Amino acid sequence: MKGLLALTVDFVEVEQRPFPLPSTPWVMTQTWDNMLFAHWPVPAHFLKAYIPGTLDIDTFDGTAWLGVIPFHAHHTKLRGMPPFPLYHSYLELNVRTYVTHKGIPGVYFFSMDANKWPVVLGAKMGTSLPYKHAHMGIRVKDPVVHYKSRRKHPDSPKESFHVSYKQSSSIYLPAEDSLEYWLLERYCLWTIKDSALFRGDIHHDRWRITKAEATFHDNTMASFLPRYYFKSKPILHFSGNKNVFIWPLKKTR
Repeated sequence: MKGLLALTVDFVEVEQRPFPLPSTPWVMTQTWDNMLFAHWPVPAHFLKAYIPGTLDIDTFDGTAWLGVIPFHAHHTKLRGMPPFPLYHSYLELNVRTYVTHKGIPGVYFFSMDANKWPVVLGAKMGTSLPYKHAHMGIRVKDPVVHYKSRRKHPDSPKESFHVSYKQSSSIYLPAEDSLEYWLLERYCLWTIKDSALFRGDIHHDRWRITKAEATFHDNTMASFLPRYYFKSKPILHFSGNKNVFIWPLKKTR
C-alpha cells in the first residue's frame, strides 16, 4: 500500500480513472499540444473485423466510433532524464477506435503517423505499435491550426490528411455520462506484439476541452473504411495542452 500511495503523489487527479494506477512507476512523459479530436460513428460489426479477436469493440449507446487525432508532441523524456536531444518534439497523427478486454476499457490504434524517422523506428522496436513515417507540417495562425500529413512509409497505404481547425467554445470539463467523456477518458491501449496481447497504461488529469470547428481539405486516413462513413459530420473537440505519463507495455495473461 505504501508503494501505491507514493506513486499517486505524482498526480493531482486520479479519481476519473476506471481502474487503478499501475503499481510500478511511470517511465516516460511528454506534452501534447493543439489536439483535434475528430470522431465519426461506424458500425461495431464493421470495425470488429479489423481488431484482434481477443478485444471487443466498445460502444456508446450501441454505436462504435473511429477517431482521427492530430497533435504536436514535445518535451518527451524518460523519468529522471532531460528531454531527448533533437527528437523530443514531433508531430503525430493517430487513427483509433475504442475497445475492451475482460471489461477494461481502452484504445486500439489502427495507425500512428509521425514525422521523424528515429521516433517511428524507436517506437516500433520498443512497442510494436503501428507507427508510420509521414511528411507532416503544422502552422498556427491564431485562432486557426493548419495541419498536414502525407504518409511516406514503405509498403504502407499512402494515406493523407489536411485539416484547418480552431476552438469554438470556452474550456469545459465533459460530464461523466457524456459521449465526449467516454471517448476521451481512456487510460490504456491494447496492441499485439509477437502474437500476444499487450497493454500500455498512461495517465493525465481530466480532459479540459472546447468544442471545435474544422475544415477537412483532404482525408484518406483509415483507408480500409468505406469513404461514405466520412460523409457524416464528425463530432469535434479541441485541447490546447495535456501532460501525459506513460508506462511500459505489459503482456496480458
